[in-house]
Amino acid sequence: MTPRRAGRPTVLAVAVALGLGTLGPVAPVAAGEAPGGFAPIQAEAPDARASAPRLRVRTVVGGLANPWDVQPIGGGRLLVTERDRARLSVVRKGERRTVRFPRKKVWVSGETGLMSLAVDPAFDRTRRFWTCQGWRAGGGRDVRVSLWKLSGNARRASLVRHVVTGLPVTSGRHGGCRVLLDSGSKALYVGTGDAADAGNPRDLTSLGGKVLRVHRRTGRALPGNPFADAADPRQRLVWTFGHRNVQGLAQRPSDGSVVSVEHGSYRDDEVNALSPGADFGWQPGPGYDESVPMTDQSLPGQQTEAIWSSGNPTIATSGAAWVEGSRWGAYDGTLAVAALGGERMLFLRFDDRLRLQREWTPGALRRHGRLRSVTRLPDGDLLVTTSNGGNDRVLRVSPR
Repeated sequence: MTPRRAGRPTVLAVAVALGLGTLGPVAPVAAGEAPGGFAPIQAEAPDARASAPRLRVRTVVGGLANPWDVQPIGGGRLLVTERDRARLSVVRKGERRTVRFPRKKVWVSGETGLMSLAVDPAFDRTRRFWTCQGWRAGGGRDVRVSLWKLSGNARRASLVRHVVTGLPVTSGRHGGCRVLLDSGSKALYVGTGDAADAGNPRDLTSLGGKVLRVHRRTGRALPGNPFADAADPRQRLVWTFGHRNVQGLAQRPSDGSVVSVEHGSYRDDEVNALSPGADFGWQPGPGYDESVPMTDQSLPGQQTEAIWSSGNPTIATSGAAWVEGSRWGAYDGTLAVAALGGERMLFLRFDDRLRLQREWTPGALRRHGRLRSVTRLPDGDLLVTTSNGGNDRVLRVSPR
């Protein structure tokens, strides 16, 4: 496979202007050479001789049901969302306390409920955080991103405003939503599912099957968005399109590049390197025919291939975070990717141009069932949520 960026010169010009660089090609390989059909690049990484560390896995809190996300808010406290219970909690020293907020407004169905979290880097001062959830509004429902303020005693969250509304829903399938604050600007990235509607992924006036880029407080389109001058205000928010069901977003600390993690159909979960205007080629219509390729190169225009793919079968990759710190040994600088169906964690090494080099799946993270989200703590440890439907946990993972 040969990863390609979106083909219009204007898109490349925007990428250069934003300092995103170019990805460069990966040489095609024969099927079966490596997971997903990718061959590891032979050039050694700076730490290629480092050994993979033994991992210590501890339970931070248990007794949860399908926790979707976890984020630190300082003082040893964590915010945790549970999808099906529509429950927001603060956890400290293993104790969980429910945060009051209008949870009856949260629409829960199938894969949709209270999902992703992002916390203001200035939380100590602002007390602000973002969530993405299904929502009941005016007799209808949608998926939306909302900005909240946590009370001083951390017992109540008050709505500041809904930042993005109108993400499409059907039965609740493919209603997943991941939010990520850009480290270098006021941008908020929002990864969305296609709502199992074949018309959404490549319809630029639909917010489904997209990664959006908006101002984190107002929800408005930002300068530099590839369709910022479009007549339809929804199209102005679009950063990339042609996605099936975005479950993870992660920004690499070394260069600010953003990758998405996406559920495949029965095959080909993907990690994608995002660039403005890129089309990732999911088009299952008519009739939501999931036998089509995840990246269908027969579609009009130019489609961008994944930088990693699971191949067949899918393992249902989900949240992701970049790993940092020399104590992680060979995992330092890798992308940690949780898998639900595969019940494992992948550590993927990419080179500076986001070309796959190597993959690890440590046994210590194959004993906890379905893994949903991954969050990097300030000290470099990882928080991981399980999603087994009962007695789920938040785990803390550190190198020994």
